Amino acid sequence: MATIPITPTILPLFSSTSKTLPASSATPIIIRTTPSSSFSFSIKKTLSHNRVFATSSSAAMGEVTDTAMDAVQKRLMFEDECILVDENDNVVGHDSKYNCHLMEKIEKENLLHRAFSVFLFNSKYELLLQQRSPTKVTFPLVWTNTCCSHPLYRDSELIEENYLGVRNAAQRKLFDELGIPAEDLPVDEFLPLGRILYKAPSDGKWGEHELDYLLFIVRDVKFEPNPDEVLEAKYVNREQLKEILKKAETGEDGIKLSPWFRLVVENFLFKWWDHVEQGTLKEVADMKTIHKLT
Repeated sequence: MATIPITPTILPLFSSTSKTLPASSATPIIIRTTPSSSFSFSIKKTLSHNRVFATSSSAAMGEVTDTAMDAVQKRLMFEDECILVDENDNVVGHDSKYNCHLMEKIEKENLLHRAFSVFLFNSKYELLLQQRSPTKVTFPLVWTNTCCSHPLYRDSELIEENYLGVRNAAQRKLFDELGIPAEDLPVDEFLPLGRILYKAPSDGKWGEHELDYLLFIVRDVKFEPNPDEVLEAKYVNREQLKEILKKAETGEDGIKLSPWFRLVVENFLFKWWDHVEQGTLKEVADMKTIHKLT
């Protein structure tokens, strides 16, 4: 299977005085698959025999035509099934991650899926940011909040009570992406503050249409980024983040922000940051409102 080599580019973001927590001493187990004919066969077998997608014909076509897609991302795009919801966050079905991120299907079928965005602060009240891997299908190399992903259509991540499904998904992905063990991130310490609904194209083919849960947590953790997901991760204080925002506005140093992170920054983040420092986050939690942002 032919692949297109990608040379990662680390965009300058911090001065030499920036501080980073040490990498975790416990190395997470990360399984990587290299492109090969056997991998291609296993994908086809998975699609045709082991899984039932809402639109299997589109997924099968994608498996054939997206030969340039990174092998790990390709596996996730076809094996992961997102939770489809309506604009009131009621579950209406499920579909492959691949289909949920095709702008053609988003526009024609109004596919909307549930997502989450984690904002993790340390005891110095610095926010952990990540730069997405260059192999990510949507929004590669952009800077964003600590972790952004989807609860999957599985029992443990469909639990509505106390938003436990979304919290379970957040705990899972923080290990997948940043190597933070589950025991360092108890699910009951993720505080849901609100929900946003947004749509954003990534390029001509891919994009996002998400109902996004905003989860805040304050914990001192060690992290070790998984290069299949994250190119770089660092803590920032308020002033450093404001500097990043200025650079993103002008395009200085090639810095770009994810659209969901920009929306949260513009509408909520700095006033919520006050409550992080004061220990009063629960006062601003509003899970009844779904904010439709553009």
